[in-house]
Amino acid sequence: MTTENIGGGEGEMTNASNNKNDNHFFKSISFFDNNNKKKKSSDADSPRPIALLSSLANSVVYRCSKILLIPTEELQHRFETELPDAVKRPSTYTRNFFRFCSYQALNLVTAHPDYLSDKEFHCLTFDMMLVWEAPGVKNETPDTETASCSNQEVEDEDGWSLFYSSSTKMAVQVDNKKTVGTEAFARIAPACAVIADIITVHNLFDALTSSSGHRLHFLIYDKYLRTLEKVIKAVKSTLGPQSASNLQLAEGEFILDVDGTVPTQPVLQHIAISAWPGRLTLTNYALYFESLGVGLYDKAVRYDLAMDMKQVIRPELTGPLGARLFDKAVMYKSTSIAEPVYLEFPEFKGNSRRDYWLDVCLEILRAHRFIRKYNLKGIQQSEALARAILGIFRYRAVREAFRTFSSHYKTLLCFNLAESLPGGDVILETLSIRLALLNASTCQRNSVGVLNAKQGLKLPVSVLTLHRFGLISEHWEDVDGEAFDAAVDVCIGEINPLENAVKQSKRNTGRAEAAQATVDQVKVEGIDTNLAVMKELLFPLIESFNCLQVLATWQDPWKSTMFLVMISYSIFRGWIRYVLPSIFVILAVLMLWYGHRKKERPVEAFKITIPPNKNAVEQLLTLQEAITQVESLIQAGNITLLKVRALLFSALPQATDGIAFLLVIVAVLLAIVPLRHLTLLVFLESFTREMPLRKASSDRWLRRIREWWVRIPAAPVLLMKADDKKRK
Repeated sequence: MTTENIGGGEGEMTNASNNKNDNHFFKSISFFDNNNKKKKSSDADSPRPIALLSSLANSVVYRCSKILLIPTEELQHRFETELPDAVKRPSTYTRNFFRFCSYQALNLVTAHPDYLSDKEFHCLTFDMMLVWEAPGVKNETPDTETASCSNQEVEDEDGWSLFYSSSTKMAVQVDNKKTVGTEAFARIAPACAVIADIITVHNLFDALTSSSGHRLHFLIYDKYLRTLEKVIKAVKSTLGPQSASNLQLAEGEFILDVDGTVPTQPVLQHIAISAWPGRLTLTNYALYFESLGVGLYDKAVRYDLAMDMKQVIRPELTGPLGARLFDKAVMYKSTSIAEPVYLEFPEFKGNSRRDYWLDVCLEILRAHRFIRKYNLKGIQQSEALARAILGIFRYRAVREAFRTFSSHYKTLLCFNLAESLPGGDVILETLSIRLALLNASTCQRNSVGVLNAKQGLKLPVSVLTLHRFGLISEHWEDVDGEAFDAAVDVCIGEINPLENAVKQSKRNTGRAEAAQATVDQVKVEGIDTNLAVMKELLFPLIESFNCLQVLATWQDPWKSTMFLVMISYSIFRGWIRYVLPSIFVILAVLMLWYGHRKKERPVEAFKITIPPNKNAVEQLLTLQEAITQVESLIQAGNITLLKVRALLFSALPQATDGIAFLLVIVAVLLAIVPLRHLTLLVFLESFTREMPLRKASSDRWLRRIREWWVRIPAAPVLLMKADDKKRK
């Protein structure tokens, strides 16, 4: 649809469409103008209901036709002529036709910069979701008319719903007939890039409906859009000269969020043992920290998130004088700074501030890593970064409106989600393929665009969204002056490849969460209890080792002799190499047999006898004893290594000469004698050491070796204190 078409439908837009200084050519158009009777199209004012659609669906299609200035009959004709036959099958005709009309209307409506503030837009998109669940006349119920959001406008003087005073908990009292499900939300919301992303749309729905039985009510949806508009306005307010920020931002860089401006909620920067309050600012390229001086902020320190400098961002513990007491900080480390920086977000309860800043910083960092990994340039790079920025806006809106915080797998940030989901790399690879299809200079001049999965994205929709909100200043006059295909992540009659990748990762996530739940159930506390569990689990191996010890000590000479002859013969014939493969085969057969035998039975619980309970003091003493034993083992290992070093550097020449002569003999034997013969000799020597015929001589030789080892001196060690440059 071109601007000439719009001008032909409404004369008041002729001058506005020719004004190159006005990028938003729908600025003077109301979405649902009550003066449509003045339009030249008489068909749009006298709609003819489509027989296959429900009454609410006909109402929404009629509103879409008014937005597009095309009669409903013409919309239906174009749907039937322009789309492939696969989307026009009787079983899916009504839903696909409705989606066709909805996507074209939303594509045109979102060109207006203030559509988020329009209550009619909220009602239209919510009604689209309601219709999506039951678009056909066969699915219509007598209460369908009451399902529209137009009957839900209970507001106070400020324009906000009375339900808002108690957040989402009041939504559970609303009739389910006036709510929508996850699939309806996932099909309509991503058509507006600022409202939802195809990668995180299901997580967003879960966040919005966490207190309403996983059904979305218009009051919750309306509040979310209003808060989203406030977030965007707050970000936009930092762009002008009236902004209080004194940062020297690069071209194309703008502020996403600021924290630490309230005296009661400062941000503390820890470097070594020093800490200083200040203001923290996040942009689409970096973090800035401005230390608070005497009534003024000092020059900002920049922590880059865009360049490849081996950045590490993770949660960390902080406290006064370097003590690790409070889990409320974010650690930033890179090759550009000498030592890590800890940014603390103090609060009385919980660590929600820290978690929010950790998430948004990681999202920007991972977005730039994604750009570098797939070597995205130009508009592709801008689109990937804009996608991350819109995700941060949605995250802020949900956080501020409903105080909802995402978990590991439920994040609202697409790049963070791809990092946390099993198989998330497939999501990023699919996204890079989608971004490769972007072509900002190719626009088709047809009145109603059609998008399917094969065509891919025609335009950078996230960048266009930021541009229309006035957040970026790229020149898009050549695009805004023309019509373009619906550059969204939703497709008519086909499933977006991104959606398939996300669904597959979610299935893997379900298995991972189920497995993790079993892990959490079997975790036990206490050193003694964990040792008892480990002892029972290793019981077969321990018993096997004990049996070998009994045979090696020749307590039963008959059994030991039979074992010696059997193993020696196996080594001599070369059968020993088949021992390990045979063990693996036996284990595989046992696993398959157990799996077939207990196919429908749950795994039996492992019974463990719990040792007597110990109080806190006894547990501390046990821990101290274990630490002492570990320390002794480490000391013994160090002494052995130092004695070996002394032998290598001839600290005791006589012993070194003997070891060198022994090594030469071993080398000759390894070169001449076959390996199986050497293996047989080593086995016979070690297994017959406790034999009654050899015990006396073996004990004498072992004693001589220990005495010789005691006489070996340890190599000297010089301990030096490192210069502590961190103390200030």
